Amino acid sequence: MNSLVSAQMSRMPRSATGPEMALRKAFHSAGLRFTVNRSDLPGKPDIVLSKARIAIFVDGCFWHGCAEHGTLPRNNREWWAKKLEGNRERDERKDAELADIGWVALHFWEHEDVSQAARIVRGLWMQRTGRAG
Repeated sequence: MNSLVSAQMSRMPRSATGPEMALRKAFHSAGLRFTVNRSDLPGKPDIVLSKARIAIFVDGCFWHGCAEHGTLPRNNREWWAKKLEGNRERDERKDAELADIGWVALHFWEHEDVSQAARIVRGLWMQRTGRAG
């Protein structure tokens, strides 16, 4: 990869992206309290609900190969195909590592409805903590 591409990639936000912030806001409105970017967990999840042991990742369509919106650049196609496949494989590995230590990993695409995601997560949180309403 050339230095121009490398420099551009290094400037891309890794956390607190617009979709992630919208999801956090929806979680907070749903009564869920969380921490962010826990580096002590595999994959450094974007959002963590510790009591329920739920790790949430907000996946970008390009970087994680969304079937609906993901694209493959025309330049250096082979390199990008390998890079994006490696990202998907890494996601699978970190999800398995989380499962091995009793955590559930959830992935939401950056374009998904945040209200629906909050309902899903709240339901799972209630189930895993044994709490109602």
